[in-house]
Amino acid sequence: MIPRLQELAGQHDIPAAGVEQLETLLDLLARDETAPTAIRDPAHAVEAHVADALSGLAVPELAAARAVADLGAGAGIPGLVLAAARPALRVVEVESTGRKCAFLERAIAAMGLANAQVACSRAEAWAAGRGACDAVTARALAPLPVLVEYAAPLLRDGGALIAWKGAPEPSEAADGDAAAAVLGLAPARIRRVPPRPGAEHRTLYVYLKVRSLPNGYPRRPGIARKRPLRASTSR
Repeated sequence: MIPRLQELAGQHDIPAAGVEQLETLLDLLARDETAPTAIRDPAHAVEAHVADALSGLAVPELAAARAVADLGAGAGIPGLVLAAARPALRVVEVESTGRKCAFLERAIAAMGLANAQVACSRAEAWAAGRGACDAVTARALAPLPVLVEYAAPLLRDGGALIAWKGAPEPSEAADGDAAAAVLGLAPARIRRVPPRPGAEHRTLYVYLKVRSLPNGYPRRPGIARKRPLRASTSR
């Protein structure tokens, strides 16, 4: 047992089965050459991946969620960590790259996660998730206005987008709020995460869905990135 993992388990009330599942994930990230991560050493990954993912549980809307979509899931962070930590939570790992989807399927099987599944799809094209999510998570995926546009169609009323960020430029934050205003979300609530090795400037940007999605959204796959909503153009 990695001492830091045991410490995190105590801090976040992770059941014993969940701790074993997280150990399996760390082992898989270390030995599976196809794992889409540059951080493989378990002693490093427990901080950079597991602790970072669990920091999202400080957001009340995520802590209370029952259905979460993890966008651009990649190696399964934060989604698989949250699924292990909270067995009552249902997590869908939304990923558009086939080889990453294959890794996620292997990880879910190896961890024995009954509460996680993979949707091998772009977020904009994932019709089954429309209006079905209490929370949407995203880490290292896209600028804030793009994330807001990906998440807005998937969220239930009152649901939340939680975006893991470093220290984004003021222009990106302004664009995120401008996109939120168009798409029925409240301006970002920013929660600063206590600094850790390798994450000295970690923030969580939280957007709540407060109104219905306007006509015309979601736009076609790829348009959110090609023509993102910006503070200068969204009025």
